[in-house]
Amino acid sequence: MEKLINEFSIGLFFWQLVLFIGLVLLLRKFAWKPILDAVEKRESGIEDALKSAENAKLEMQNLQADNQKLLKEARAEREEMLKEARDMKNKMIEDAKAEASETATKLIEQAQASIQSEKKAAIADLKSQVANLSVEIAEKVVRTELSNKDKQLQLVETMLGEKSLN
Repeated sequence: MEKLINEFSIGLFFWQLVLFIGLVLLLRKFAWKPILDAVEKRESGIEDALKSAENAKLEMQNLQADNQKLLKEARAEREEMLKEARDMKNKMIEDAKAEASETATKLIEQAQASIQSEKKAAIADLKSQVANLSVEIAEKVVRTELSNKDKQLQLVETMLGEKSLN
């Protein structure tokens, strides 16, 4: 180090200084500027990528929120459809029960009407048979009663007496 101080020369120092400044200027123009430009480009690219990533993240969150909303709507719609189907099923069952009850009531009424008409027909037939039997019995009784003339005259007088009394 002492040797450097002892052998110091202003001319050499001047040329070294000129070369150093020239080197710095050359490096600044041809190396630092392109390096700094490349670093700035890279930095802006990284910033853009970070912004894009942030935007993509926000968009992804929005899509997830939309998906959740659509899923909730789909579930609600499914529940509504199931409720409507249950209501429809219950209504169909109630309608079928009401129709079956109505049909059964009609059949019972028809059966009762049929029974009543058959009962009336049977009673009418029975009355007809009883009347026929009564007429036959009365005919036989009257024949035996009216077989002789004295009994006939007595019967006619009795009947005329009853008629005039009534």
